[in-house]
Amino acid sequence: MPTPAPFPPLPVEPPSGCPFDPPEGLARLRLEEPLSKVALDDGSWAWLATRYADVRAILGDQRFSSDTSTPGYPVSGMTGGSPRPDAARGFIRMDPPEHTRLRRMVTRDFMVKRVEALRPTLQRLTDELCDEMERVDRSEHPVDLVQALALPLPSLAISLLLGVPYEDHDTFQRLTGTLLSRETGEEDRGPARAELLAYIDGLVRAKVAEPGDDIISRLATEQHARGELTHEDLVAFAVLLLVAGHETTANMIGLSALSLMLDPETAGRLREDPSLVRGAVEELLRFHSIIRNGPRRAALEDVEVGGRLIRKGEGVIVAVPSANRDEDVFPDAGRLDITRPNAQHHVAFGYGIHQCLGQALARAELQIVITTLLRRFPTMRPAVPVEEIPFRTDMVIYGCHALPVTW
Repeated sequence: MPTPAPFPPLPVEPPSGCPFDPPEGLARLRLEEPLSKVALDDGSWAWLATRYADVRAILGDQRFSSDTSTPGYPVSGMTGGSPRPDAARGFIRMDPPEHTRLRRMVTRDFMVKRVEALRPTLQRLTDELCDEMERVDRSEHPVDLVQALALPLPSLAISLLLGVPYEDHDTFQRLTGTLLSRETGEEDRGPARAELLAYIDGLVRAKVAEPGDDIISRLATEQHARGELTHEDLVAFAVLLLVAGHETTANMIGLSALSLMLDPETAGRLREDPSLVRGAVEELLRFHSIIRNGPRRAALEDVEVGGRLIRKGEGVIVAVPSANRDEDVFPDAGRLDITRPNAQHHVAFGYGIHQCLGQALARAELQIVITTLLRRFPTMRPAVPVEEIPFRTDMVIYGCHALPVTW
């Protein structure tokens, strides 16, 4: 066992009160020591930034590296990927100029204009899933909103965009779940990572041989064919977009629906005035902040942040849930306020050059789902007490493992 660093551990445990609140201890650190040192599982340590201003400063400063091979990068406790420098990391774990070059290849596929053109398709998929929900005999058992709607919709959408057969969704959802669990050991994580890479590798090779009308095919026939993108980078692209494209939005859908079921007054306002939904989505993103274990960086040189000196080679973890609950920026931050005037300034999608590529798609999916659920299921409610809902306290991306509902 490694000798632990002489600092308190990284706060990851959920609060004992409201299940929507950030991990216990973050609020105290934000008030008392907003930039503090925390111990990691491998005995190393990293800086933890909990204040909004510091989080934005770090994420927006290219003197902090996203490359996992950078000396001091806090890889301990990470899930999903591999810290090995020779692994297919995906462009989110790269720095400019390589990050810029690769990200630019898919930026157009996720621009607001392109996503707006997808809205009719997203609405159709949502309606079809809601039709299936209505056909369920709830006298036998409640509907699990996660399995019936929250997970299938973003999975269908990203599968359609990437050209991934949706009938394989059980495979990639199972493997993603293993990779994103904080409780998965490397003896299970390694095989799951290898299986997912092998699945995507086969898919990419099939697209190279017989392209379709999708993002992977376009990358294969354009950038890969011209030698601008290696096969390994193309596989890493597909893995990143597939995993990020369904896991995050699925959990935001579940938490958002539950929040509104528990707040009938707010749900009623949105039902009566759907024009409030766009602002409500921004507030829900701020309020929930489902990324609980990062982002992470390593200092490329000495940098002063918030009056503290972070030296070259020291790692940093930014606490997005804490930043989005900073009372200096969001007064009464622990309250869900769908008319909050500055909710859109949240950092739920990150900040700076690594800001979430798929945020326009995520926003559209959330807006469509919330509007549709409020219209079609005005009496929807949890079928079990909140205390019995299995929250994803074991996962890096917070949410609900299941959400039994009735109406």
